Amino acid sequence: MNGALFELVGGDITLQDVDAIVNAANSSLLGGGGVDGAIHRAAGPELAQYCRRLGGCDVGDAKTTPGFRLKAKWVIHTVGPVWRGGDHGEAELLASCYRTSLLRADEVFAKSVAFPAISTGIYGYPSSLAAEVALETLRSAPTNVELVRLVCFNDRTRESFEAVL
Repeated sequence: MNGALFELVGGDITLQDVDAIVNAANSSLLGGGGVDGAIHRAAGPELAQYCRRLGGCDVGDAKTTPGFRLKAKWVIHTVGPVWRGGDHGEAELLASCYRTSLLRADEVFAKSVAFPAISTGIYGYPSSLAAEVALETLRSAPTNVELVRLVCFNDRTRESFEAVL
């Protein structure tokens, strides 16, 4: 079990003053809607240019880029699963997103990381189930990250994470 401090906040992940923010990306890594689009807009066009060279990302994996115009030095892009009822390996893939993101944070020596609620937007993962997977994984994954900030975009997501915390 890791000894990271957990914080739960509302607001905009692009404004977080942390070493790294996690982007709930699509597999192209070239931006999209929701958190992904907001991060790409805030980081500037350099982010998309950098991401083009990465060749995409598989579901459950994560890749790191500089933060460019963000407060955060790093962006860790992870591709969450699309919810298909829960019996298609979604929980394992979502856990892999959180675990791999912490691994990428350790690779760049990030001590503070802000996470969105991965897959709970357009990918349709129920926020109550996603919160259970996220927190169980973040609490048990080995890491040198000292602060994990969970940034909830809306009240429903925040309430789901508060209930699990």
